[in-house]
Amino acid sequence: MYQENYEDEEFVGNIDVVADSYVNANGHDDAEYEDDEHLQQQAQAGAQAIPEQVRKFLGHLYRNLLSSNVSDLAYNYENQFGRLSEKYYAKASWPEPQFVAALVGDDGLFLTLYRELYYRHMYSQLHPTLEARFRSFENYCDLFNYILNSDGPLELELPNQWLWDIVDEFIYQFQSFCTHRSRLNKRSAEEVELLKANPQVWNTYSVLNVLYSLIQKSSITQQLVAAHDGADATLAAGEFGARPLYKMLGYFSIVGLVRVHCMLGDYTLALQTLENVDLNNSRGLFTRVTACHVTVYYYVGFAYMMLGRYADATQAFVHILTFVARTKHYHQRAGQFDSVNKKAEQMYALLASCVSLCPTRVDEMVHSALREKYADHQHKVQRGGDEAVEILSELFRFASPKFITPNPPSYDAPEETVEPQDFQLKVFLREAKLQLVVPMLRSFLKLYTTMDLAQLAAVLDVDADELRTQLMVYKLRYRQVKWAGGADLLGGEVVPTTDLDFALQQDMIFIAESRVGRRYADWFIRNTNKMQDLINSLETRQKNFIAGAGKPEAAETKA
Repeated sequence: MYQENYEDEEFVGNIDVVADSYVNANGHDDAEYEDDEHLQQQAQAGAQAIPEQVRKFLGHLYRNLLSSNVSDLAYNYENQFGRLSEKYYAKASWPEPQFVAALVGDDGLFLTLYRELYYRHMYSQLHPTLEARFRSFENYCDLFNYILNSDGPLELELPNQWLWDIVDEFIYQFQSFCTHRSRLNKRSAEEVELLKANPQVWNTYSVLNVLYSLIQKSSITQQLVAAHDGADATLAAGEFGARPLYKMLGYFSIVGLVRVHCMLGDYTLALQTLENVDLNNSRGLFTRVTACHVTVYYYVGFAYMMLGRYADATQAFVHILTFVARTKHYHQRAGQFDSVNKKAEQMYALLASCVSLCPTRVDEMVHSALREKYADHQHKVQRGGDEAVEILSELFRFASPKFITPNPPSYDAPEETVEPQDFQLKVFLREAKLQLVVPMLRSFLKLYTTMDLAQLAAVLDVDADELRTQLMVYKLRYRQVKWAGGADLLGGEVVPTTDLDFALQQDMIFIAESRVGRRYADWFIRNTNKMQDLINSLETRQKNFIAGAGKPEAAETKA
């Protein structure tokens, strides 16, 4: 097992030959370093400047990659890389790839993977330049071309977490570049000209082509269909799909496509992409990486919300938030805690919107957390009016993904550029405003069993005919298509989504509310655990107090 202590390990690289080795490397910049003594000296000095602990870490990472030691690679990647980043590179980039080249024997594959980590760290901790964004795209092209265009399956093996992060970061950098490119008023004239001259860099078609190619190469769709039908998935996998590298990259690319389609605003296609992924399977491949698990449900829930299916969105958000809450102690020790926690906060905001627009009963644990975070917001939405629209807009801007446009902006007329975030907000509010009548009327109707139409109109300060129209809208909106399981996420049954219904006979409203019995067992278990935690905390404080109070007495007795 790979150990954190490097002192006793002999490093694989030889710093004295770093310059000559890099000159002969098959990297991107061979011509720039050839026969250039000054740059050779700079490369050698740069390699010597790498901290000893980092050099030995790179040596361990390189050897584990060569030996396909996945468990040790996972430890290197998930633990040591983050810790060394915090210790040495919190406000700086990792060593330049040309300095690392000779330390790992000029291994082209390792350097490509190292560049992926190098640029990812730059995106997360620094502000990448336009040139760095271009070079990162080129490196991803090299990596995916190497994987997809090989004559046979590669022997390369990487941890699932790393494979997920490669796909996830690829899409993130695509989104970041699109946002960077669209803000022309903040770009210099040189940057605008560079963007004009390189439309192929981070092109939407290229990104989609990579994801679809990985799915096709891995035959992951055929494998999922075979597994669903009870057939042997290995027979459908083929030569490439039988390798874990291709299988998991293909699977994670399906999830990546869902994300891209949501960023582009095609929510129907996003849900269709998951038609062969069984979300009811607690042992599905998406559960192997927590960040992937959370991402799937975040985008499924968001797509349902944008399609006006608030009950399905609520169900998706509650499911994954319950999972996150029950496993939060594990995530706090994991390197992906920050990203999971951020997504959870966003989903609470989206859940607050969905529950406010379509009141329904949710899990008690999630409901308690939701009430603590967004109780005031929900009350304001249920009252309706302009204030409700402002609250929904605020929650949407905080919790929605970063939207993009598929094409470059108009460089000659930047004022004509449409902000995709504002456009998607209008799409959401157009549907939400129609839905606002449901929580508003429900808050009044639940107080009565029968009520005169004119009386309710007077309370709401509206005309009786307008109220009759609103009641009909309520009737229409409180019934929604709800997913009943299965592979088709767009299918389902039309069912009531709230616990309150009514009948209108002439000018009299007859109200019926279906009450669901409260789950007392969950309530007692949760509060019993809270009480036990409180008792344990008090006992610990009491022991510490007694131990602290006894020290002076012991000292006096000894004296």
